[in-house]
Amino acid sequence: MPRAIKLLFGTILWFVLPAVVWAQTVEIRGVVDANDDVENIHVINKSSNMFTTTNALGVFKISAKYRDTIQFTSVRYKTATILVSYQMIRDKALKVYLEENINVLDEVIVGKVLTGDLSSDIENSEAERPINFYDVGLPGYVGKPLTQSERRLQEARTVQPGMIPILPLINAISGRTKMLKKRVILERITVLTEDIKARLSKDFFNTHPLDEAYHKEFFYFCSEDQDFENRCRNKSDIEVFEYLEEKYVEYKENIGSRKD
Repeated sequence: MPRAIKLLFGTILWFVLPAVVWAQTVEIRGVVDANDDVENIHVINKSSNMFTTTNALGVFKISAKYRDTIQFTSVRYKTATILVSYQMIRDKALKVYLEENINVLDEVIVGKVLTGDLSSDIENSEAERPINFYDVGLPGYVGKPLTQSERRLQEARTVQPGMIPILPLINAISGRTKMLKKRVILERITVLTEDIKARLSKDFFNTHPLDEAYHKEFFYFCSEDQDFENRCRNKSDIEVFEYLEEKYVEYKENIGSRKD
């Protein structure tokens, strides 16, 4: 083979092979390290909208490709975001350390000493009832407090009175609104799944044997069904139990086919 052709072929391989490797999706085995409990920390691949949680040792598995964004969230720790590197793809592993989320309390100012006589203390109190939206004739929200993702979605859609709706339009075009919708749905389903696990997991697996290593995967399998919320949200334990039994049969068949 002429030297020029060899050189050309080598140059092509030099540029093409890394691109092929980087474009591949691999399963990464990761571990979360922290000063306290590392179980049930949310691990989200924001690039592919895939989700998993850590086990009691902080270990997790998630599919990713080069330059995917992986986010780690927990009430106990500060949110951490990792950009998947070539080394992570090559090693199929990553390790992340989470910092504790310390809430700094507001300064407490001691006021007048109370006498213990409720009527007297109320009469001598200088406290005033805070003004609310009813006092000034404004509309206000009195429903369930919104989560952070729900607030962000509301802000992305809200048009300020008297202003041109530029920001909502930009959010819609850029895909931010769609992304926030998916995040709200994911959080809503995750909370519902954890609630069902806490209420029914022990009783269900007492009557429906399944290796403990598959318990978490089973509930994740149930939550992926499009009918999950319709069948389980605001339903009685009996109705939810019946749904789990249906999915149990499907899940056992899936496990059987994987072993075959």
